[in-house]
Amino acid sequence: MLLPAKSEVARQLRHYRTWERSMLASPADVRVRTTFEDSGYTLCVLMGKRCAREAADAAERYLRTSLVTHAQEQPERLAPSGPRTPSGAA
Repeated sequence: MLLPAKSEVARQLRHYRTWERSMLASPADVRVRTTFEDSGYTLCVLMGKRCAREAADAAERYLRTSLVTHAQEQPERLAPSGPRTPSGAA
C-alpha cells in the first residue's frame, strides 16, 4: 500500500484548515470559496476519500498514528477489488 509522506499530509491539512477559516469568515467571496474547495479536493485525492471533511479527519488520524496502525485501520485499501476466483479457475 502506498501512503503519502506525513509532511505532505500535514502541509495540505494546514492549507485546508487555513482556507476553511477564511471561507467561514467570508462565505460570499468566490475566490476564497474556490480555493477552499480546491484544497479540499487535493486532500481528498491525497487521503483517498470522497468528502473533504472525511479526508481532513483521515489526515488527522494518519498524522497521529504509526504506519502499521494506519494500515490496520484501512482494511478497504488492503483488500483486492473485484470478484475472486479460485486458483486455476477461469
